Amino acid sequence: MTTLLIAEHNSSTLSSATLCALTAAQAIGNDIHVLVVGKNVESVADEAASLAGVAKVLCANADVYEYALAEPMGDLVVHLAANYSHIIAPSNSESKDFMPRVAALLDVGQVSDICAVLSAEQFKRPIYAGNAIATVTALDATKVITVRASSFDKNIKQNDQKCPVETIDFVAESVLSSWQSDDITESTRPDLSSASRIVSGGRGVGSSENFALVEALADKLGAAVGASRAAVDAGFVSNDLQVGQTGKIVAPDLYMAFGISGAIQHLAGMKDSKVIVAVNKDEDAPIFQVADYGLVGDLFAVLPEMTSKL
Repeated sequence: MTTLLIAEHNSSTLSSATLCALTAAQAIGNDIHVLVVGKNVESVADEAASLAGVAKVLCANADVYEYALAEPMGDLVVHLAANYSHIIAPSNSESKDFMPRVAALLDVGQVSDICAVLSAEQFKRPIYAGNAIATVTALDATKVITVRASSFDKNIKQNDQKCPVETIDFVAESVLSSWQSDDITESTRPDLSSASRIVSGGRGVGSSENFALVEALADKLGAAVGASRAAVDAGFVSNDLQVGQTGKIVAPDLYMAFGISGAIQHLAGMKDSKVIVAVNKDEDAPIFQVADYGLVGDLFAVLPEMTSKL
């Protein structure tokens, strides 16, 4: 049996989520082939070829794959699927688009957001916003799986000798949709999805102007900035900073929450963090139930004092 791991990348380097998904793939116990798809991604394929545990890298390099649209990605993966017992990908906005299409075209079920591998057929995944963990047995001949990257350690080991890189000549035709534009927010801060430290603000911050206090502490710590859904809905920050079930799932070494009450959907996105620090003036706020360190206090006094002492 062989596993096909579909790599997440930015056309120049592999993402940390791919390294986490590789750990999950290794736990399944099969040989692993990594599929790198995109335009001008030869350097990414070369990087993947040096990872420990990878037997082969497949490189599909064509204009139609540049934006990872569901139709061409689905057709490509289905074209390759006959050779694999497991098809896995990190759970992200792109895989949430094309992996269900792969499963539908193969007429199999999909196991989404796995957080543990029990065997080649059995996995654990969160349900009810992470309040329960389901054990799922997949009996389909081809298992289509997405991986919650924050639940697995990164595989950063490398082989002294690179594995073979095979070029895939199959070029899918995309007739149902086309790429129009990207609206990308540039930031000098660490990427929220992969940051080791995150400072987040919630509704209690009060305004977009007050969010400068959160950003100042984040800059002192070299941390990414996050936000609760309430803060995003209120327009304090852009929605790409949202942490939670409907935002980004994170598991940094340090997560600091200011003015965040701890709604279930937010906790689902950050409760796997190694150390959680919460500051809230409400001593009964649910965030304190998952916090390693909690301080009942006024964030407008605490934040400047913390920043000044760093």
